[in-house]
Amino acid sequence: MSFHVQVNGQPSGAEPRPGQCLRTYLREQGWFGVKKGCDAGDCGACTVQVDGRPVHSCLYPAVRADGREVTTVEGLARDGELHPVQQRFLDAQGFQCGFCTVGMLMTAAAFTEDHLADLPRALKGNLCRCTGYRAIEDAVRGVRHVERPCAGQAVGRSPGAPAGPQVVTGTARYTFDLEVEGLLHMKLLRSPHPHARIVSIDTSAALRVPGVVAVFTHEDAPAALYSSARHEHPTEDPDDTRVLDDTVRFVGQRVAAVVAESEAAAEEGCRRIVVGYEELPYVLDPEEAMAPGAPVLHPKGPESRIARPEDNVCGEAHGETGDVEQGFAEADLVYEETFRTQRVQHASLETHGCVAYFEEVEETGEERIVVRSSTQVPFLTRRALCALYGLPTEKVRVVAGRVGGGFGGKQEMLTEDVAVLAAMRLHRPVKLEFTRAEQFHGATTRHPFRITVKLGAKRDGTLTAIQFRVVANTGAYGNHGPAVMYHSIGESMGVYRAPHKKVDAYSVYTNGVPAGAFRGYGLGQVTFALESAMDELARRLGLDPLVLREKNVIGPGEPMEGPLGEEEDLHIASYGLDQCLQVVRDALADDTSAELAPEGWLVGQGFAMSAIACGPPGGHIADATVKLLEDGTYDIAVGTAEFGNGTTTVHQQITAGALGTTVDRTTVRQSDTDLVRHDTGAFGSAGTVVAGKAVMKAANALAERILTFTAEYARTPRSLLRLTADAVDCDGRPVPLKELFEAARGRGVELRADGHFGGSPRSVAFNSQWFRIAVDPDTGEIRILRSVHGADAGKVMNPLQCRGQVEGGVAQALGATLFEQVLLDERGEVTTAAFRRYRLPAFADVPRTEVHFSQTSDAIGPLGAKSMSESPFNPVPPAFANALRDATGIRFTEAPFLRDRVWQAIDAHRRQGGPRP
Repeated sequence: MSFHVQVNGQPSGAEPRPGQCLRTYLREQGWFGVKKGCDAGDCGACTVQVDGRPVHSCLYPAVRADGREVTTVEGLARDGELHPVQQRFLDAQGFQCGFCTVGMLMTAAAFTEDHLADLPRALKGNLCRCTGYRAIEDAVRGVRHVERPCAGQAVGRSPGAPAGPQVVTGTARYTFDLEVEGLLHMKLLRSPHPHARIVSIDTSAALRVPGVVAVFTHEDAPAALYSSARHEHPTEDPDDTRVLDDTVRFVGQRVAAVVAESEAAAEEGCRRIVVGYEELPYVLDPEEAMAPGAPVLHPKGPESRIARPEDNVCGEAHGETGDVEQGFAEADLVYEETFRTQRVQHASLETHGCVAYFEEVEETGEERIVVRSSTQVPFLTRRALCALYGLPTEKVRVVAGRVGGGFGGKQEMLTEDVAVLAAMRLHRPVKLEFTRAEQFHGATTRHPFRITVKLGAKRDGTLTAIQFRVVANTGAYGNHGPAVMYHSIGESMGVYRAPHKKVDAYSVYTNGVPAGAFRGYGLGQVTFALESAMDELARRLGLDPLVLREKNVIGPGEPMEGPLGEEEDLHIASYGLDQCLQVVRDALADDTSAELAPEGWLVGQGFAMSAIACGPPGGHIADATVKLLEDGTYDIAVGTAEFGNGTTTVHQQITAGALGTTVDRTTVRQSDTDLVRHDTGAFGSAGTVVAGKAVMKAANALAERILTFTAEYARTPRSLLRLTADAVDCDGRPVPLKELFEAARGRGVELRADGHFGGSPRSVAFNSQWFRIAVDPDTGEIRILRSVHGADAGKVMNPLQCRGQVEGGVAQALGATLFEQVLLDERGEVTTAAFRRYRLPAFADVPRTEVHFSQTSDAIGPLGAKSMSESPFNPVPPAFANALRDATGIRFTEAPFLRDRVWQAIDAHRRQGGPRP
């Protein structure tokens, strides 16, 4: 066969393998800008142009490119000049994690005026999980948002992300965007049973497959139990997991690992393994799992820290302040209802995966293992690997490249443990990359919750009692189970005053896919229930739901008290909730969006509010180092990972402000266990308030160190010195930073400083969300007429990025509200293991949300900032539910609000003679 293709103007004669798609062909030629998001043509991350026409390269047979011109994102720029669409994406910051951006660019670069006139249709083949699409629309339409602040004035302005040029040119390096010599590929054989004991494994046929190097089973794996969840304190999670277990507890659990010279050989090896199973009883419902006689999933001892293994209770919490029975007796009205939330997939476009390989340490000449992983927690992953395999920390290095989305899902160790097992045994580099299907049945989901809320109130709306019964389904393993349960019943209940409060909460094992950390960490599920109940309580009392909230919310300086007691390190160090509620009041006052509703549709409005701690409890550690470089610029070393959360930009802004320079004179090195002492990780909304505070301390200390050194060197009083962009102003005479570096080096002085923060004390951030919607009573279709969000982020470090975090959180929450759900069949097998069966919000689904920031400055956060990465999600589902109640007169208690569910409820309401709203 004679095969010739032009790729970005360069000839390629390498012949594709039979059946090979264009995506893998291009990546094998080193064009790493072509991304893998789904391998099913659903997400568009792999989009390239063939003869100027955008195609999904994962579906396009490579052989069809013969004689054609293929353009990837690397080929858009010409003669060192960015393509106009690349520049527009930079100017608008039309990306966050950036994994989808290359596909967006390749699609948008081919747009005509007709495409621009109908962007929902033009972008229907490209998904983004991070942005909420407003930034992408602005980029496509050429709207500029990026600022270039003056020296020392970066905080509070909107400079672009430092990796922006690499993102839009396809040169940003994600986990698998590297070539490793001698790389082996791992594939996992997974369980077909919800609960079974492995009685035999025959790997002989697999080992005979050409290219298969090894097969690993439970007999090869450590016997030690651990948790895949990663926290600063490992005892927060039950030790109930093995690398490879002889008992499987859900359909999709890994049974064996095949390592081969190619993915195809590894896949064939998996098909050849013969496993003998003894099937065991299974249970999928958490209430049934707690009932007498239910099969016990984890008959383990107290060393595993499972609350009640005999009852499948992974963790539980019980508490009461006051006497709720008395509170309900004192109430003029009592409202009680049970609410349910579903499993939701994180759906980060870069799947879980890692590459484990070996390197020689330059200083010692000794060898160590390196794990390059798509993780939010490189330092905690290193700690877990060292504990699991008995390795000293200096023998393990964990590195995260740019991470293609996380949302809590990568606060786990789901691939690194087994990849390291194989790499250490074979002493060769090993790659394990999840498929999109594996993300659904082999990773984790948001916890499904069942929440019973009972509220008591006086006629004037004063709350007398709040009671919760919460049952969280943690699935087959308890990773994050107890912690999510505890967090769900904290700020959700503490934000309201009531003399009597009670909670009973359970995290329960079932034979379903494990749940894990997800944006909001349980708080969103309970907030959905409580805020829906508060809205219904107001309606039944004949009160304005906004007035009811204002009457009962805690005020500035008040403690957040719940039935489990007050968290001593949690303080309302700034208060913007009143401003968030005023945003709702203002939206109601000036709204005319009801006029946009089609004739005959039902129109309603609703809102909800929420509070969240700025950082997780129990400590969250960050170390940072800032130093002056030889060229007069600054180097920032910090452990936290960048996955679209914007922390890299904020860390540069903080440093530039402290050192009187510009952000382009700072560089950031991050997410590498070689860089700093420790970093707990990029989760729990800690990137700004924890890691940012460590960076601030380091930068402030370095500023003082530079000025002190300069005073001696320039023989100028310290009081007359001032840092500028590239020098120190010595009473009108600039001394270049490059000169100071050389002078310090000559004296054996390094101009650097370290910063540390332990994550405590913590402040509280607030959010509100308001919707006006229209509902077609004849079909159940819902249209969002207007979306308004109030966010109390303290001092907003970067308004453009913070707005993007809010918009992305609203969009993700709308997906969970309207259609996203991971479905299991009667045996617990995931039936929605592809994007075409698991619907993600597309451009056409997401409204432009108006974002309003409270004018506050926090006494705890760095430079007055608070976190705003998780919290925007939480008030969205109940706000939508309350708007739906207002429109239809029906209280929907189970998410998602699917179109058919809405129509069926409206139809049943009519048949029962219910009043038309």
